Amino acid sequence: MSKVVVFTTSSCPWCRRAKRYLQEKRVPFKEINVERDPAAARDLVRKTGSAGVPVIKIGSKWIVGFDRPRIDQELARRAS
Repeated sequence: MSKVVVFTTSSCPWCRRAKRYLQEKRVPFKEINVERDPAAARDLVRKTGSAGVPVIKIGSKWIVGFDRPRIDQELARRAS
């Protein structure tokens, strides 16, 4: 399984939903709170073109927003 990273902020309800979804699917992930890590926030904007969260990185794929179909697609692709 590829590494999964979730970029969040403290007050983001969609971030909480994304993390809960991954936990329900038993997908281990690392959380990076971009409010507390300005360098990660700048890097995220540079790589995705978006300042919004959540952003989920699965392997080398970036998913902006809580997009369940894309998350499932990338997780399935990485598991095979």
